[in-house]
Amino acid sequence: MTTLKIIYESVVQAFQSLKANKLRSFLSLLGISIGIFCIISVLAAVNSLEKSIKDGFGELGSDVVIVDVFPWDEDPGQNYWKYAKRPPPSFNDYKNLKKQLKLPHKASYAVYVNGRTIKYKSSSVQGAYIMGSTYEFPDVQNVDIEKGRYFTPNEYETAANKVILGAKIAQELFLTTEPIGKFVRLFGQKFQVIGVMKEEGDNPFNFISYDECTWISFNTARKFLRTENNDRFSAGRILYVKPTEHTGDELKDALRGSLRNIRKLRPREEDDFSLNQISALNSVIDNVFGVVYFVGFLIGIFALIVGMVSVANIMFVSVRERTNIIGIKKALGAQNKVILLEFLIESVILCIIGGAIGLVLVKTVLFLVSMVFPIAFSASTTYMIFGVSISLFVGVIAGIIPAFIASRMDPVEAIRK
Repeated sequence: MTTLKIIYESVVQAFQSLKANKLRSFLSLLGISIGIFCIISVLAAVNSLEKSIKDGFGELGSDVVIVDVFPWDEDPGQNYWKYAKRPPPSFNDYKNLKKQLKLPHKASYAVYVNGRTIKYKSSSVQGAYIMGSTYEFPDVQNVDIEKGRYFTPNEYETAANKVILGAKIAQELFLTTEPIGKFVRLFGQKFQVIGVMKEEGDNPFNFISYDECTWISFNTARKFLRTENNDRFSAGRILYVKPTEHTGDELKDALRGSLRNIRKLRPREEDDFSLNQISALNSVIDNVFGVVYFVGFLIGIFALIVGMVSVANIMFVSVRERTNIIGIKKALGAQNKVILLEFLIESVILCIIGGAIGLVLVKTVLFLVSMVFPIAFSASTTYMIFGVSISLFVGVIAGIIPAFIASRMDPVEAIRK
């Protein structure tokens, strides 16, 4: 009961101190609020941004090896012309890889073309991008079909005019009409809608925005697009290979040997292709964001130190103003630890109030930023608890010396003062 009474009185005294010295308290707690705001907002914002980036690229699959012209773990501007001269992955590479790779791996090839128009009655979508993929694509990539179905083997082989729409394309074309079974116009011909992909939502870091995708089979794409042209600007080409029983490193070694053989590269010639994985990209992202985390944390620490000094100043003033009261309490038998605890709790309460203000600012700012940018910025419960813990720690550090001085006062001298 005694401890609870001490805590209650300390809380009351903390609020009385805030009320009696509004300007001084505001300026002192401002440092704590800014410090907590800097640390938690930077951590939360960077974490949200990092998660958004990794989720966007994560749709490719962390274990999938992507054959491309440019390496992902290097600045593309550094050796741009060197890599730009490389031939893009071709359908011939895909066919020969399937023959040469004896291991049980899954491979798929896809071409991408922008700037097409797709129509349904009076509705149309300008600048839609077309994806034409080989039949194994769903086995290699994380694509969910929410309505309808995938291409049948016969539809793929016969290059039937069937199409699967992205959620955004379907919404713009059909509004409230059920799209499955309807016919749209693409490449000047009728295509039957057999499926609609699950909505991904707005993420500017999606490697492929399936919401805005018009998906046809590769054999169908060959009827309308220059898929055999080696000009990398005629259509985007990506070759995907997914390991099933072996590790990514084993797959990359097998891929490198097979591709060099397919492209007839001599032993001393450099690879004219790059083998990329999301894991390599994630390590680059981790390094970049690691620096951002550190800088934000450093700024927050300096702000907290300023706030800590300010709160310590409040506590020194509070001890001086209540010196005679401390003397009376000690004369009546109050123990040193009681006085120590009283001022320590008061310091902690002040810092928690400052931290709470900082956390409210974090929530408000992140909410406003999320309304402006297409990224869901948020502070998790873990970060909020971390912010309160920091406030608690700062309160203890800021109040320990003033509290110790108060607890060691001589009662007679204290009463005289």
